[in-house]
Amino acid sequence: MIHEMRVYHAAPKKLPQVVQRFQNHTIPIFKRLGIRPLQVWTVVIGEANDQLIYVLEWQDLAERQEKMAAFMKDEEWQKVWAETDKDGPLVRYISNQVLQPVAVAT
Repeated sequence: MIHEMRVYHAAPKKLPQVVQRFQNHTIPIFKRLGIRPLQVWTVVIGEANDQLIYVLEWQDLAERQEKMAAFMKDEEWQKVWAETDKDGPLVRYISNQVLQPVAVAT
């Protein structure tokens, strides 16, 4: 298993709309396509409070590539994205990291 942490850096004052789009549209599409979100957060204390952060779980990089490509091409997602970004992008940019576990003595 590998995990991917993705951070959506919202446009000014648009974090609530990013969260709403994620809750109402992105998560259901992910689940339909077999993409496994583990958790979703916003920042309460930290460097920036305009971020939506989430973690996805993948079997391997091949699964990630296949399912993310399917998501980006998904007709429902394309319609949602166009509709929610019609007055300007909700997200300034996205950053992501694919994480590998490290054995740690406890």
